[in-house]
Amino acid sequence: MTKTLPAPLDVKLMNMTASILFGAFALMVLAAVVGWMSRHPMFALRGIAVSGEVTHNNTATLRANVAPRLKGTFFTMDLTSARQVFESVPWVRKAVVRREFPNRLRVLLEEHQTVALWGPESESTLLNNFGEVFEANVGEVDQDVLPRLNGPEGQAPKVLAMYETLAPHFATMDMRIEQLEMTGRGGWRVRPGFGRCGGTRGRHCGGTYRAHPAVSQDAHTGGVALWAHSGRP
Repeated sequence: MTKTLPAPLDVKLMNMTASILFGAFALMVLAAVVGWMSRHPMFALRGIAVSGEVTHNNTATLRANVAPRLKGTFFTMDLTSARQVFESVPWVRKAVVRREFPNRLRVLLEEHQTVALWGPESESTLLNNFGEVFEANVGEVDQDVLPRLNGPEGQAPKVLAMYETLAPHFATMDMRIEQLEMTGRGGWRVRPGFGRCGGTRGRHCGGTYRAHPAVSQDAHTGGVALWAHSGRP
C-alpha cells in the first residue's frame, strides 16, 4: 500500500500564489469587459417607452424634457435618479423606471388626479386625491367646478377629508362647497355655492342659509361657520 506524502510547503505556496494571480487576472478581465460594455455606443440610451397615465404629458414632450437630464448608459444609469427626473415633471406623481435591454428605458407613470384648488386665490396650487399639494399649470383644469380648499401647512389631507365628509350633506340641500378653510385654531369656514341663479351657473342666490344638522355634527373639530350670501347676486 502506497502512502501519499503531503506536498512540500513551497509547492503549497506556489499553488496558492497561482490561484490568487489567476483570480486577480479574471477580475481584471471582467472589469475591462464591463467597462468596455458600459462605454460602447450600442448601450447608450436610444429610446424611452412611456405607459400609464399621460393625460397632461405626451410621450414626445416627456422625451424632449427628460432625455437630456438622464445620465449614463444602460449599465451605468442610476434608476433612482432617473425616477426622480421623471417625477419632477409637472403632473407626474409617481414613476417606475426599468431597464430594457440593450439600450431602452420603460417608464410607467401615475399622474396627479386633481380634486381641488389649494391655498388663497393669489397663490393657487393644486390638491390631488391623496391630499397631496402639487404645482402645475392651473390653467389646465376647469377651475369653475373645483372647490378651493385651504388650511395650515401640512393639514391638506385633513382638509380634504373634511370636504369629503361635508360635501354629501351639502348635496342633499342642492348646494355645493365652493370654499372650505381650516383655521389656525382648528375651526372651519365654509362658503357654499348654489346650482343656478337666474339661469346662470356659478352665481350665488340671495338669502341666508343655515348649516344642516348633520353637517354641524360631523364638523366636531371646532364647528363649521357658513359664509352666507344675502341680497342680489
